[in-house]
Amino acid sequence: MDVYEAVKTRHAVRKFVDQPIEPEALRRVLSAAVWAPSGSNLQPWHAFVVTGAPLAELKKRIAERIAAGEAWDEPQYTMYPDGLKSPYQERRADFGRQRYGSLGISRADVEAWQRAATDNWAAFGAPAALFCYIDREMGRPQWSDAGMFLQTVMLLLRAEGLHSCAQMAWAKFHRSVAEVVSPPDDLILFCGMSIGYEDTTVDLGRVGRAPLNETVTFVDG
Repeated sequence: MDVYEAVKTRHAVRKFVDQPIEPEALRRVLSAAVWAPSGSNLQPWHAFVVTGAPLAELKKRIAERIAAGEAWDEPQYTMYPDGLKSPYQERRADFGRQRYGSLGISRADVEAWQRAATDNWAAFGAPAALFCYIDREMGRPQWSDAGMFLQTVMLLLRAEGLHSCAQMAWAKFHRSVAEVVSPPDDLILFCGMSIGYEDTTVDLGRVGRAPLNETVTFVDG
């Protein structure tokens, strides 16, 4: 697949079909993704790929916690700054309107919003999930490295005909994820990623992007 096509067709898929993924495809993707940029070659990411019975068990555990009304786990990092300023707050609000509007859920229907949000922890029906951990002692540059690794994974998945959805939401149940993947104690969960084949019969829309002149400045003399 052409690189431009991979970038343009990659989007957060929130509805997957129940179709198994060839294990070798995931190995090809992860074997190539390790060449993602990394400052001083630290390679600070630690990825756990979960499929089959372990993934089903993880979904079950979190579903039981949600049904029991358990609180989210204590945060291990700040997802969004308090008092998100403009234009970021507007972009986030617009995403929410488009995301839940595509499901026919009004902003006033809080219960429906919550039900839709629980699909995150069912991996949107995907048959595979990747969990990206990072050493808790790493700094912002290393978190950036982890982001570049994840982006590389998502683009390579497109070359395999697969789609993905990166989700910080998994960090809200990091204890349950740890029970299944058993990470070393010095790692914290950054995010999860649902992986599979897109259900093209469901149109959930696609969130747009800001005009180029809002995010890019050319200094060319």
